[in-house]
Amino acid sequence: MPVKQQDFPVYLFLGFLESGKTKFIQETLEDKRFNSGERTLLLICEEGIEEYAPSKFASKNVEIRSIEDKSELTEDNLRRLVRETKAERAVIEYNGMWNVNDLLLVMPGDWAVYQVMYFADASTFLNYNSNMRSLVVDKLNLTELVVFNRFERSMSPEEFHKIVRGVSRSAEIAFEYTDGTVAYDDIEDPLPFDIEADDIVINDEDYALFYRDIMAEPVKYDGKTVTFKGLAARNPKFPENTFAMGRNVMTCCVEDIRYCWFVTETEDPALRREKGWFIIKARIQVGKHRFYRGKGPILKLIELSSAAPPEKEVATFY
Repeated sequence: MPVKQQDFPVYLFLGFLESGKTKFIQETLEDKRFNSGERTLLLICEEGIEEYAPSKFASKNVEIRSIEDKSELTEDNLRRLVRETKAERAVIEYNGMWNVNDLLLVMPGDWAVYQVMYFADASTFLNYNSNMRSLVVDKLNLTELVVFNRFERSMSPEEFHKIVRGVSRSAEIAFEYTDGTVAYDDIEDPLPFDIEADDIVINDEDYALFYRDIMAEPVKYDGKTVTFKGLAARNPKFPENTFAMGRNVMTCCVEDIRYCWFVTETEDPALRREKGWFIIKARIQVGKHRFYRGKGPILKLIELSSAAPPEKEVATFY
């Protein structure tokens, strides 16, 4: 996203309590490369054992404030904190038990998230993922870099990699070992379909991966032809030549199942009113559309044929 001059930069650090957020933020604020004199609001949304040492910050223009209860997370309060501190940017240590969307919904309009990092204690992460999967997914959905600290040589990077990639194909992954060394994840994740084929055929079990990949990088699909099984639907708000084609997708649990669909266009009046399961063949055209709130993949219908539902009607990433 292009940086606007009037943006108020926000650096967001995510993770559960004692995950290493405070240590990393402390080191960041001690780094002169991150500080060129900007007045910085350090907003702490949870109190851990480790405390900040402001005397070691590279700049004295850092004002620390705390939000102790989620009820304090309001647009008015955030604006007030900026006015009081005269801040030019914010570094936020976010509460791991709060959904990130709770913050995004109340952020002032001129606030722009410049960077998101997620920290996890490798010794407890798998347990958190088993018991608080929705909160883990909530953080992984947004992050650009996942740092697994306290990583042991006996641990399997593949296991952690699989969990992250089940949510995000774009986030970088770093393993910080207990001996102080750091390794970056280089495990390849080939897509289970051929993106270079004349007709990209998506198997039923691969729909979730396809949808996530095309929505993350639509340009690489522009102009290509795709065939998959999906559930057609219409909405009174759709233009006459438009219908939806997609599937219900579950990211982590039953509560987060949602219909993940594509804007589909056809000039055939009979086809655009169809509902139910179909195999669709369409050409992908990336362009602006109001249903995407920007650019996204628009399917230009080539063929549509009735089909039985897939064996598993809800698509997953596993």
